[in-house]
Parts: sequence; structure tokens; C-alpha cells
Amino acid sequence: MLTKRASLKLATAFAALMIAGGAQAAEKLRLLTWADYAPADVVQQFTKETGIEVEITLSNNEEMISKLRATQGSGFDLVQPSQDRIAGPQQEFGIYKPLDMSKLKSDLFIASMLEATKKNTTVDGKVYGVPHIWGTDGLVVNTKAAPNVADYPDLCSAAVAGKSSFRAKRPTLIAFAFANGMDPFAAYKDQKKYAEMMEKVGAKLAECKKNVKFFWDGKDQLLNALRSGEVVAAMAWDTGGWKLNSENPDIKFIAPKSGALGWVDTFAIPAKGRNDDAAYKWINFNMRPEIAAKVAASAGNFTASNGADKLMQGKLKDQFAESFPKAAIDNIKWYPAVPAGIEEIEGKVLDRLKAGS
Repeated sequence: MLTKRASLKLATAFAALMIAGGAQAAEKLRLLTWADYAPADVVQQFTKETGIEVEITLSNNEEMISKLRATQGSGFDLVQPSQDRIAGPQQEFGIYKPLDMSKLKSDLFIASMLEATKKNTTVDGKVYGVPHIWGTDGLVVNTKAAPNVADYPDLCSAAVAGKSSFRAKRPTLIAFAFANGMDPFAAYKDQKKYAEMMEKVGAKLAECKKNVKFFWDGKDQLLNALRSGEVVAAMAWDTGGWKLNSENPDIKFIAPKSGALGWVDTFAIPAKGRNDDAAYKWINFNMRPEIAAKVAASAGNFTASNGADKLMQGKLKDQFAESFPKAAIDNIKWYPAVPAGIEEIEGKVLDRLKAGS
């Protein structure tokens, strides 16, 4: 039998192992993010510098909100929703926790973008998001096969019948609203007016449905269709257009006449995240210009890191300049925060569109 002293030593040793094991388990960052936002070389360098392992789960805005709602904000330590997906969900579901800005190196961010994102993600005086990657939705067009596509409604023209595509998602509703002379963002505060507007847009998209090859969902699905010529014009992100342009100069990202839709993907901490310290370290690490340039090269979009653009490769700079002359930049429609109830209105319209009624 063990003596009391031996039993005490054994218990103490076991407790120490449990504490050490708990500490070791805590040194993991559970990241919910977009494809290409956490490239392998960046993850490896972060782990080498900090000793923190990064567990990556890929997602999109809809899935992020759904996952956090289902768990009341647990399961992840850091998430990357678009800046317009923070204030509304936070007010409705309380799925995020306020950021401690003193733990972030603010000088690493482009000041104007940091302030704008803070403003758009503030709820009851507390900031819930800071910017990371930004870009736009617009048109990706094979300019040789579809030379006259210049705005979203052109995807419904006879010239590209059966060879156009867009997603059955809210950006499409927003884009077609602007292209038809409406201002959906101005109507955000009036749900009745917004519902009427979305019904009109939904009707136009229903008419257009017969013109599209398919509602694209995954990025690879669309890019492969554009490569093969199965699709010659689509509403899509600038990064996809620039990627294809590197392979085929005829395919270009075009800022639509009615304006590209501007988005900012953020860093936000879930309400029940377990490792806030690791989350802040990852944010600061990613905003260092030399790291941000690597992420931007992987994602194909620019970042909110101050100075990272100077380290970017020349091809992306050239593509950006061609797609976005000053007038196109000035015409970008930046997504504001989405008020509660708006996405429910949009969801009903999109459900009918996908169902074909």
C-alpha cells in the first residue's frame, strides 16, 4: 500500500500533469476563416514564433453565423465574418465578445480602414471587429466571347444566354437592386420598403434565371466553367477574375457601371472562445506588412495592413489598376452593417428563386 506521503506526492504529480496538459491544450488557436486566408507557410511561421498550433476550419458568412448561433458563440477562438455580419448578429444572438483594443497594434492597420470598420462593428459603444482582407464583387467576363457585358443586368441578355452565372445569395440581390436604380442600403432602416424592393429584384432575377447556366456555389466550380467557356460572364469576386486573367488575358474582372460591391472581412472573437490571447497574437502577426503580403498573395486581395501593398507582386498591382480606375473606386458600394431582420427578408426571396417560383 502507498503511504500517505507517497499518495500525496502522487496526487500532486497527477495534478501538475493535468495543469500542464490543460495549458498545452490551450495553446491551440481554433480559427474559422475563408479559403486562402491562412496559407500553410504563414501558419507554420506563426507556430514557430509562438508555439501555438492553428486548427483551421474553412467557411463562409452564412455558415459562420449558423455555427456560432448553434453553439452560442463557442467552438472557435477567432472568426472572420465580413464587417456587415457583426453588428446585426451580435444584437440578435450575442455571438461575439468585445475586442480589447489595447491588445491590438493599431499602427499596423491602415488607419482609415480600421476606423471605418470599428464604426461599422460597434454595438452599445463596444467594438467587435477589425479589418483584415478587403475586396469587391463585380463581373468576371471573357471579353472576347462577351464584349458587351458591362453591368449586372447584362448577365440576363440574349448575347450570353445559357452562359452566364451568379450566386443565389444576398450580394446578387444587392447588386441587381443598384443596377435597377434602387438603393438597398438606404432602405435598410425601413423593412417594409426593403421587402418591397427585394420583391421587385426577385422578380427580375426570376426572369433572368432561364439565362444562367447555373447558380454557382463553390469558387472552383465557377472558375473551371469560365476556363472551359461553359460560362462567359458571371457576377463574382475580383480575386477570381484576377486569377483567371493570369491564365487567360481575355478574362477580366470588370467594375460594373452601377458600382462594384465592396466588402471587408474582419477578425472577431466568439463569445465563448477559449484562447483570446492566441487570437490577439494571430491578429497582430497577420497585420505585419511582410506577413500580410503573403496572405494577400494567397487570397488574391489586398489587406488592411499598413504598408503591405508596397510588398505585393507586380501582377496583382497591374490587374487592380486595370479593373479599378479612380472613377470605379469612387463608385464602390461599401456594405454597411446589416440590421436585424434584413437577411430574413432576403432569404424568402432567394428561397423562391432557387425553387423556381
